[in-house]
Amino acid sequence: MRYSSQTVERAIHELSKLPGIGRKSAQRTVFYLLKTEASEVEALAGALSDLKTKVRYCSVCYNITEADPCPICSNEERDRSVICVVEEPNDIIAFERTGEYRGLYHVLGGVLSPLDGISPDDLHIKALLARLDETVEEIIIATNPSTEGEATALYLTKLIKPMQIKLTRIARGIPVGADLEYADEITLTRALEGRINL
Repeated sequence: MRYSSQTVERAIHELSKLPGIGRKSAQRTVFYLLKTEASEVEALAGALSDLKTKVRYCSVCYNITEADPCPICSNEERDRSVICVVEEPNDIIAFERTGEYRGLYHVLGGVLSPLDGISPDDLHIKALLARLDETVEEIIIATNPSTEGEATALYLTKLIKPMQIKLTRIARGIPVGADLEYADEITLTRALEGRINL
């Protein structure tokens, strides 16, 4: 359905380009914004504009930041002997929420995916290798347990293993609160492989 207002139609079209937002969700959002105070819409527009003008990637770990290096890389209290390698900046947020990890991070910017044309040169792998000096004792590979994530972990293992740096992979298995009967075979296999002593 087309609207008599070109502005409304343009707003719906632009919002529907966002991931997970179809035309109907975009339409609901636009009509909600039309009912909202102008100051709130302007605040939203300003926040979106600031995303492109103020936020950048850390030159060390490729996390999102407004200061370079990012607050994690510049924090002298972090354990500089451990680097956790993740796919995207939002993975760092997940680890930081736990409050358990005190090391550094490195964001790859994706995973290897030959079918999508993503090769090692498209990721921040060379920058990771450049960070591996005598102070780094352990690399934790924390890519997702997808086919591409596993392929990326294997590729990194082949590159880093000869450097005599301890390599670990985050454990995978049954999530807390899940029923075993609904777990797939691969998840159960990984849970068995990652079992711990009691």
